[in-house]
Amino acid sequence: MNSRRNFVKKTVIAGAGLSFLPNMSFGSVLGDSKDKLKLAFLGVGLRGCNHLNNALHRKDIEVTAICDIDPERIKIALKMIDDAGYAKPKVFGNSDYDYRNLLELKEVDAVIIATPWLWHTRMAVDSMKAGKYTGVEVSAANTLEECWDLVNTHEETGSHLMILENVNYRRDILAVLNMVKQNVFGETIHFRCGYQHDLRGVFFNDGKTAYGKGVEFGDNGISESKWRTNHNLLRNADVYPTHGIGPIAAMCDINRGNRFLSLTSHATKSRGLHKYIVDNGGENHPNAKLNFKIGDVITSTIETSNGETIIVTHDCSSPRPYSLGFRVQGVEGLWEVDGNRIYVEGKSKPHQWDAADEWLKKYDHPLWQKYGELATGAGHGGMDFFVMNAFVESAKENIAPPMDAYDAAAWSAITPLSELSIENNGEPQDFPDFTRGTWIKRKPYNWIKDTY
Repeated sequence: MNSRRNFVKKTVIAGAGLSFLPNMSFGSVLGDSKDKLKLAFLGVGLRGCNHLNNALHRKDIEVTAICDIDPERIKIALKMIDDAGYAKPKVFGNSDYDYRNLLELKEVDAVIIATPWLWHTRMAVDSMKAGKYTGVEVSAANTLEECWDLVNTHEETGSHLMILENVNYRRDILAVLNMVKQNVFGETIHFRCGYQHDLRGVFFNDGKTAYGKGVEFGDNGISESKWRTNHNLLRNADVYPTHGIGPIAAMCDINRGNRFLSLTSHATKSRGLHKYIVDNGGENHPNAKLNFKIGDVITSTIETSNGETIIVTHDCSSPRPYSLGFRVQGVEGLWEVDGNRIYVEGKSKPHQWDAADEWLKKYDHPLWQKYGELATGAGHGGMDFFVMNAFVESAKENIAPPMDAYDAAAWSAITPLSELSIENNGEPQDFPDFTRGTWIKRKPYNWIKDTY
């Protein structure tokens, strides 16, 4: 929540846009490019402007077009671009589908999509069909049909899609991934992850302040409350799984020698959002009469073809400190993020945890060793620098990104599958094989390198 509030201060106050951070010039480190990537943004709200800010620090891109139906967000984005010394881009947003006119531009090579969730798949599909290298924010899809749309369009057009999951680049995550690849924990058997984040101040506001005030949402709200809260009202599912499952999928090579096989999900009763409305708006507020469908805590268990289990937790309606709840366990040891602790058989004292700090320092990832000083100022503790860098570098070469269309589909499929399982009293749901069998021979992405 603190990172959200700090970002809001930079983007909203007086329409001033984002201020550039000192000593940050990604292009000076990454090198200039004569053939600059021509980049467009669909959605320049808070998340879109975060990506835009990181892109504007590079010397190997040009922002050639932006699109948003909110004219205030367009003003903020244009000021950011002008302050960075870039030429004014073409502007779109006269209607919900004006983005399709943007996609017709020859001066657009790649597109970043940071819009409300229901637009992610349709925009990504249209972008790939237009031949653009496409980056889409999380989650990438809401239904199994949409998951297949992403895969089928990628295969039919040959256009690449990258799901912009920034947690895969968190410093401790990459260090633990390095440990997994170096077999520190031995053969992996079990994982835990999720999204445990008190978002009540995001789901509701007063229609004027983005976060932390009021109990309005939908047409009466602003920012994320305008669209995100309705998912909680109408769906009982893990509606936001990729921050947790993305890093775990990389550790156990999902879609590349391994795959998700089945899922079971259960939900608690729904109480937290109603209580928040009553506590902050009173029992007589109209929203206090609504029945939110989403359970306060949703627990899903996934089985993989290699015999691992993964527990995924969604918990956003209750008062609690932030945690993605990571646990990585092998036959020779494990890491748990809560408690910041590691145990490695033969290296740790018997039956005693080690503080994780020294282990994480020892296995610090090459990317963080190379770019850590720059990355720390790029948003979300530095993760956003790396996800933007991976997108731009992959797009410049027009090669498959680290997190591709098959990943976008498999990770996002947790939402509809969890919904089906909960509706059917925890009945197991089979994961579609979005790779159509090619996962058996696909080689794992080389995560342990210092480029992207």
